[in-house]
Amino acid sequence: MENKTVDKHMYEQLANFRYRLRCFVHFSEQAVRQIGLTPQSHQLLLAIMGFPEREYATPSELAEKLQLSHHACTGLINRCKQMGIIERRPNLEDGRSTFIHLTHKGRILLERLSEIHLQELNRIGFLTRSDGI
Repeated sequence: MENKTVDKHMYEQLANFRYRLRCFVHFSEQAVRQIGLTPQSHQLLLAIMGFPEREYATPSELAEKLQLSHHACTGLINRCKQMGIIERRPNLEDGRSTFIHLTHKGRILLERLSEIHLQELNRIGFLTRSDGI
């Protein structure tokens, strides 16, 4: 008989983590839909503003962050542009690429959603005051 590397307690911990993660995702999806966005559009806004050391990203960078194909990410960018929450700006150093930025409307929506999400993370004990909220 083989030695088990995962015991019952570990299965319980993994199951509990997965459950808590799913509860947060469900909370997030509901909060996002209540203000008229899709979960994917919220993730796009967050990926742009959360990009390290800048407040824009290329479509390829966003596809990687969101784990989407380039084609699917471009479609999401187009839908968000039609909603008025992001805009494309030319890359002045490389005319073949564009940078994706949030519009004023996108920033306001993302800020509102981020406040709600941080409150929920604090409520469930994932963040504490020392984490910056």
